[in-house]
Amino acid sequence: IIAAGTGEFEAGISKDGQTREHALLAYTLGVKNLIVAINKMDTTKWSEARYQEIIKETSSFIKKVGYNPKAVAFVPISGFNGDNMLAASTNCPWYKGWEREIKSGKLSGKTLLEAIDSIEPPKRPNDKPLRLPLQDVY
Repeated sequence: IIAAGTGEFEAGISKDGQTREHALLAYTLGVKNLIVAINKMDTTKWSEARYQEIIKETSSFIKKVGYNPKAVAFVPISGFNGDNMLAASTNCPWYKGWEREIKSGKLSGKTLLEAIDSIEPPKRPNDKPLRLPLQDVY
């Protein structure tokens, strides 16, 4: 989740920003699928220019981390008002929906729920022994 507010996005994507750190951690931990929810779009009056600016900057960064930006759904939302969470919002008529590429083709939708539902569950090696990392013993 990326905050669209002026200054909030810039702080998160900066060199020591939390957005950068979380994307890098997710990739390092083996997270293969990514959805970017651009929150607080209501505070930018649903600015298409701000949305496109955030997509451009974020795509550039996640590509450096190792993700393919074409495989990522970018969804403008307002968590406070519920816009584009479960149902498409009328507050952003310019938004035509998200599209992401997968091996078998392209997937598309409009809402955050549809983006979440489009993620394929990972294949679990049920026939192999359980491996459990331990950090400390108490």
